[in-house]
Amino acid sequence: MPDTTITQKPSHSTAAIAAQPSYVVLPQQSQNSRPYTTVLDFLVARFSQIPQTVWLQRMAQGKVHWLNGELITATTAYRQTQKVCYYREVEQETKVPFTEQILHQDPDKIIVYKPHFLPVTPGGNYVNECLVHRLRIRTGIDTIAPAHRLDKDTAGIMLMTVNPETRHAYHQLFLDGKIKKTYQAIANVPPDINLNPDSHWTVKNRLVRGTPSFLMQIVEGQANSHSEIRLLDVKNEVALFELEPVTGKTHQLRVHMHSLGFPLLNDRFYPKLLARTEENFAKPLKLLAQRLQFVDPITQQVNDWQCDEFKL
Repeated sequence: MPDTTITQKPSHSTAAIAAQPSYVVLPQQSQNSRPYTTVLDFLVARFSQIPQTVWLQRMAQGKVHWLNGELITATTAYRQTQKVCYYREVEQETKVPFTEQILHQDPDKIIVYKPHFLPVTPGGNYVNECLVHRLRIRTGIDTIAPAHRLDKDTAGIMLMTVNPETRHAYHQLFLDGKIKKTYQAIANVPPDINLNPDSHWTVKNRLVRGTPSFLMQIVEGQANSHSEIRLLDVKNEVALFELEPVTGKTHQLRVHMHSLGFPLLNDRFYPKLLARTEENFAKPLKLLAQRLQFVDPITQQVNDWQCDEFKL
């Protein structure tokens, strides 16, 4: 089994600007939509949390441009359907004190262990502290991109694509259901529930965005999520579970475990959204993408990647 020991580094917060640009596509304008004369007009309306003065400063510094590199200024005319590139900035970026580990690398893919707390792509307070940026710096390959999602708070095995010409083949594996992902979770168990060692649950329900929008909730209607959950071990009021997501909705496993009455240890979202505070690196969410199985669409070789299991 690959060595996935987590290495901790000193953590601190610093101002940061993204090394890689993000982009937004200028939507087509119609009679019913708000007309924009300039790109600046659109950016100010689209990103209401960023003042116009900030966009003007970024443009003066050459940090806003078209996809071909042509700079965008305060008077650049709006061009519908075109991509505008910009660089995300944060005043204080939290440094994640854990190290990712490359388990395998070839011309088409990278298999990597992602630690807890590290986002896969930039988001929120994280600009360069993300798996994609770290891997691009480490390997010198700018074309690395994730083949699937993994929550920032979840650790485990991930498949990253390297070659743009074969990337679609790996994406198709997920669309066709030819990737098997197995997770492990440690959860609280109410004292009045007696669990059988062979306990198994099939959870199917409908998940939709809740309030706030980054949370998910179960509603009435046709099921769009499906998880298979099995008990592995139980000690006192804590249990170890194996989880197989058949579908891949946001926070699916966390919500499904909570719906069974087994909220995950150190979950800051479910069953109750806790107040936003600095990351407590000593209390990671007890959810692990422990195993990834698939037949490589390029080499036709069987891939079965695992990391160290949770222990009670």
